[in-house]
Amino acid sequence: MRLGEYPPAPQSPQDLTPASPAEPLDAAQDQPETPDDPAYLALRALGFSKPLLASLSLKAEQHGTSLEDELLHSGLVTEKAYYGAMARFLRLPFVDRIDPDSVLDILNLDTQFQRPLQVSINYQYRPRQTAMVPEAATLADRAASLEVMPQLRQNLVVTTPSAIREAVWKAGAQRRVRHTVTDLFDRTPDFSARTVMTGRQGFYAGLALAVLLSALVVAPFETLYILHVTLSLTFFASLLLRFAPIGLGSNAQIERYRQEPSGPLPRYTVMVALYHEAEVAAQLIESLRRIEWPRSLLDIKLVCEADDRETIDALRALRLEPHFEIVEVPDFGPRTKPKALTYALAAARGEFLAVYDAEDRPHPQQLREAYRHFRNVPKRIACLQAPLIISNARDSWISANFSMEYCALFRRLLPMLASLRLPLPLGGTSNHFRTEVLREVGGWDPFNVTEDADLGMRLYRLGYRSETLMRHTFEDAPVTAKVWIGQRSRWFKGWLQTWLVLMRAPQRLVREMGLGAFLIFQLMIGGMLMSSLLHPLIFLFIGMGIAAMLQAPTSELPLDAAVLFGIDLTNILGSYALFLALGMSTMTTTEKTRIGRRWRWLPIYWLMISGAAWRAVYELRFKPFYWNKTPHIPSRKPAD
Repeated sequence: MRLGEYPPAPQSPQDLTPASPAEPLDAAQDQPETPDDPAYLALRALGFSKPLLASLSLKAEQHGTSLEDELLHSGLVTEKAYYGAMARFLRLPFVDRIDPDSVLDILNLDTQFQRPLQVSINYQYRPRQTAMVPEAATLADRAASLEVMPQLRQNLVVTTPSAIREAVWKAGAQRRVRHTVTDLFDRTPDFSARTVMTGRQGFYAGLALAVLLSALVVAPFETLYILHVTLSLTFFASLLLRFAPIGLGSNAQIERYRQEPSGPLPRYTVMVALYHEAEVAAQLIESLRRIEWPRSLLDIKLVCEADDRETIDALRALRLEPHFEIVEVPDFGPRTKPKALTYALAAARGEFLAVYDAEDRPHPQQLREAYRHFRNVPKRIACLQAPLIISNARDSWISANFSMEYCALFRRLLPMLASLRLPLPLGGTSNHFRTEVLREVGGWDPFNVTEDADLGMRLYRLGYRSETLMRHTFEDAPVTAKVWIGQRSRWFKGWLQTWLVLMRAPQRLVREMGLGAFLIFQLMIGGMLMSSLLHPLIFLFIGMGIAAMLQAPTSELPLDAAVLFGIDLTNILGSYALFLALGMSTMTTTEKTRIGRRWRWLPIYWLMISGAAWRAVYELRFKPFYWNKTPHIPSRKPAD
C-alpha cells in the first residue's frame, strides 16, 4: 500500500484473519509468528506488512501504548488515509470534517478531548447521524455487527479523532471560555486578581496615605527621617535575601535523579501560548520536534487566539504531526496568556504538563529529567522549574544585563529557595506540573498578568511545593528599551496583583505559609517592588548624606546620620556588586565573553527597572488586565 492510498475493501468480516502460511512474508522470515491480536489482524487486513507491524508492536509494548497509536504517530500513514481505509472496510461514508454547528454542547462533551470516539451530528431536515472513530482492536466485531444489522449503516459515518476534537472545541467554545474566565473567581474569589483591591485594602491604603500626608504637614522633617530609615532598612533586608545564595555551591545545578524509573513512560502534555507569533512559528516547531519523548505519548497544544489567523496559518503550513494540536481561544476578555493556557487545560491528556513560550528552545532531554524527578519525590512536589538561559546576550547592553539577571535568579536564588522548602516565584516558561494538581488548584488566574509568580505562591498556600531542574531552556531577551520596559512593566504589574491577592488576609496567609515563608514572601515580592519603586531615592539619600557631611564638621556629625549614610551607600553599591556576583559566578566562559563589559550599564539598567515599576503602578490603576505583548523574532543562531 502506498502512502495515502486506500486498500481495497474486504468482502466480509472473515477477511480479518491471519495470512495463509503459504503467503510470502515480505522479506521478514526472521519476524515472530503472527500474534493472536485483533488489532494486529485488522491492520494486516488493511494491507500493512508483517515487518512493519512487528516493529510497531515492539514500540507499543515498550511505550505502553497500542499498535494503532504507534502506527498513527509513525509518519507512515496520514490520519485521513487510515480512517478512510477503515470506512471502506466497513462500507460506511467517511467525513474528515464535522460542522461544529451540528454538534450540540451537551453534558460530558469535553470527554471527547481525552478519547474521541463519537459525536452526534444533528441536521435540521435530516435524521441525526453518529460520527464514530473505529478502533483496530474492535474493527472485526464492528464489521460483524453491521453485517448482522445492516440498518445501522443508515445513521453511521466514519471520521477522524482530529475532526471530532476540532468540532468539540468549537461547539463548546463559548461555554468553555466563560468557565475559564470565571471559574477561579467563582470557586475561590480570594485567590483571583479579578478584584484588583478589596474594599478593606482600599480603606487601609487611603488611611495610610492620609496619615502620611498629615504627618508631612505637621512634622515634615521628622516624617521624612522616619521614611528614610524605614525605606533604607527595607532595601537592606531585601539586599540580605539576595546575598544568601552566594553561599550556595554549584551542586545546586547537578541533576539529582539520573536513573529512569522502570516501566512505560506516561503521556506528557506540552502547551505553548502564541499570539502574533507567525515569524517564530517554524523555529518553535523545530525546537518542539527535538524533544526526546515518544511521539505516541506526546500531546503538544499550540494555543492561539481564534482571530490570529496569521499565526494559525503559519503553523498549519508546517504540516504538523498527529501529536500537535492547534487550539483556538475565542475572543473573550481578558486577552491574556493565563486565560489561553487555562482554556486549553481542559483538553490536556498528559499525566504531566510543561509550559513554554513561543521563542523557547528547550533542552531535548528536559522532559526526561522532569519525569525522573517527579517519580522520585513526594506528590506534594507539584511543579518543577527549569532554568532559562538568554542566548542573545551579545546583542545589546540590555540583553546582557538581562542575561546576568536570569543567571542570578534561575541558577542561584530559585535553587536556594527550593532547597529551603520556601515558595518559588515561578518563571513564565519551562514550568512542569502534575496535571491533576494543576487542575485541582484552578489552573492559571486569567486576570493576573504575571501568572507564573501567582501560581507558584498559590501552590505553596495549598500545601504544595516547587523544585528546580538542571536541563535549561534557551530564550531571547528584549534588546531595545521600549520592548524591555513594556515587558518588565507587565511583570511588575503582575507582582503587584499577586502581592495584593495574598495580602487580603495577612493572618490567614501566615497560617497557610508559615511565618518564615511569609517573611520571605514579603522580602521577595513586597521588598523587590518597594526597592524597585524607590531606587532613585537611594541616590537622593546619598546626596543628602554627602551634603550634610560637607556642611558639618566630622566631630559634630550625628551618629545616626553617619550610620544611615553607610546603609544607603551599602544598599546601592551592594546591590550592584551582588547583581554582578550572582550573575557572573554562574556563567560559563562563553557566556561571560558574550556579556563583555556591558555590565558597566548596570546603574542605567536599574533606573530602567524603577521606571518600569512606576509604569506598572499606573497601569494597575487604569488598565490592570492589559497584556503588554512582547514581540519575538527568530534567533539568528539557535543555541545548542
